[in-house]
Amino acid sequence: MTDSVPMTVLNASVLPAWVDHNGHMNVAYYATLFDQAFEAFFDVAGVGRDYSASHGCAMFVVESHFTYQRELNAGAPLTLRVQLIDRDRKRIHVFLELYHGTEQYLAATSEQIAVHVNLKSRKSLSMPPEVMENLSEILDAHYRIARPKEVGHKIGMRRKKPTLAAS
Repeated sequence: MTDSVPMTVLNASVLPAWVDHNGHMNVAYYATLFDQAFEAFFDVAGVGRDYSASHGCAMFVVESHFTYQRELNAGAPLTLRVQLIDRDRKRIHVFLELYHGTEQYLAATSEQIAVHVNLKSRKSLSMPPEVMENLSEILDAHYRIARPKEVGHKIGMRRKKPTLAAS
């Protein structure tokens, strides 16, 4: 039975080499960590490396969106969690959260969609029934979790409406 909370899929810490000239973790390493966390979720879902080797199929990320909420510094412990937002026969939609491991603040999020692909033909195809069953169990539990406000977030700059100058 899957818990009705986002799954912790990865624990790590900010390596000194990941810190940029601004004194905090560089964006490239957020992407690396979110990728590793999604890979860990693939294992839980039954479509990880072992599945790829035995079935000749894999999950390819086709869309992602990041938000950066608070800085992380060298040595900071990290916890990455994942919530399955949706799935269909070919795709997985997840929301990943990166927390400071001891202070428990949300540092960053990533929303991603991956598609199931045949590695030989490089074309998408339906996931097998056993994977769909596993994903359905996870999704049933994760539907009970509040939907994060960042899901489906549209990127853009908010502008104030110009005021009309008095004539």
